[in-house]
Amino acid sequence: MNGVQFPEGFSLEYLCREHPRRKFSCGEEKEDDWLVTKALQHQEKHLSVTKVFVDNAGTIAGYYTLATGQVDFNELPAEVANRLPRRVLPVAVLAWLGVGMAHQGRGLGRILLAQALRDCYEAGKTFAFVAVILDCINDAVKSFYRHWDFQELPGHPYRLFLSVKQLDEMMKKSS
Repeated sequence: MNGVQFPEGFSLEYLCREHPRRKFSCGEEKEDDWLVTKALQHQEKHLSVTKVFVDNAGTIAGYYTLATGQVDFNELPAEVANRLPRRVLPVAVLAWLGVGMAHQGRGLGRILLAQALRDCYEAGKTFAFVAVILDCINDAVKSFYRHWDFQELPGHPYRLFLSVKQLDEMMKKSS
């Protein structure tokens, strides 16, 4: 079961060449540039996967990109690292998330994040990881993710994580 409700007239699709990426603007140059110039290339190289939230007209209202990565055991807080091997550990990475300026303030960021976390949860049934990690580009973004119980990695104030235990609990509540 998906568990994430999309507004009527919107759908989630894997990014493809036909999507009008150059018309997308969320107001953050780095996020816009990623979608326009790098997301599809990284997807074609199997480095990441980008999904776009499109309206009936095919306009991109928002997107997110997921990838895999690693984090050193020593970077994790003790409560997460407890009983894990003392080595580099696998993580899911929420690499990018953006909502188009015309669609901001409508809760689409929340919907995209919920779906991205649902995708991580489902992937975790096949490919194990210890946390979902993301990097914040500013304080407003950090505040958004903190609202979803993401916590700072010790020594990295703009790198946040959500433990797989927290993710599992979150998904079980939403089912």
